[in-house]
Amino acid sequence: MTELQGKTFIITGASSGIGRATAKKLVENGANVALAARRLERLNEIKEELSDQPGEIIVKETDVTSREQMEELGREAVNHFGKVYGLFNNAGLMPLSLLKNQKVDEWDQMVDVNIKGVLYGINAILPHMIENNAGHIISTSSVAAHQIFPGSSVYSGTKFAVKAIMMGLEQEVAQTNIRTTAISPGVVNTELTETITDKEVMEQFDSVLNVQQLNSEDIAEAVYYALTQPAHVDVNEIVVRPVDQP
Repeated sequence: MTELQGKTFIITGASSGIGRATAKKLVENGANVALAARRLERLNEIKEELSDQPGEIIVKETDVTSREQMEELGREAVNHFGKVYGLFNNAGLMPLSLLKNQKVDEWDQMVDVNIKGVLYGINAILPHMIENNAGHIISTSSVAAHQIFPGSSVYSGTKFAVKAIMMGLEQEVAQTNIRTTAISPGVVNTELTETITDKEVMEQFDSVLNVQQLNSEDIAEAVYYALTQPAHVDVNEIVVRPVDQP
């Protein structure tokens, strides 16, 4: 029996990449998961793929920018499993752009998904965790919250906001049994770069991608590490980047 056996986790942005890899890691270790994303067909594919694992899976089509849908996700997970132990706020967008190119709609999208999505996730499940005096909230930040580069201004701002939100949450729950972790990945081989429409940024970003990129499974291992520490240990922040990423 593992430390996660029978515990329930909500994962947003679960239809691909880090979310999908983390779901696999958790259910393989006996955890139950509620998978949330906008692409319901992808969630159902993951559920079918992992149907032989010891953990139970439910799926919920969810837009993290909707407070109502996030609250419904939290309620459904609690109603189905009885208790939710963990939340992984993983959904995110990264349409990098230079400010002078005025990709304002993309800025709005990042604020809505990367910041509001995290806040709505916390709002949906924190009261339940406080009532049970147990839980673990993990959110995906980024090395872009630690290191700014041309084209990352808005994205870095949203990810620094995630870092700040998690730091504040850690202070609020410090006298409880609720733990918090911000995960800051470096370059990971996921779909994130597919949202970049600024050609100038893509040209300069090619050199950044010319490293041995992390796999989504590498970040899933970091999540697993944070979740499986002894009860008295709270891993508040993990930065994981490729060895050759500056």
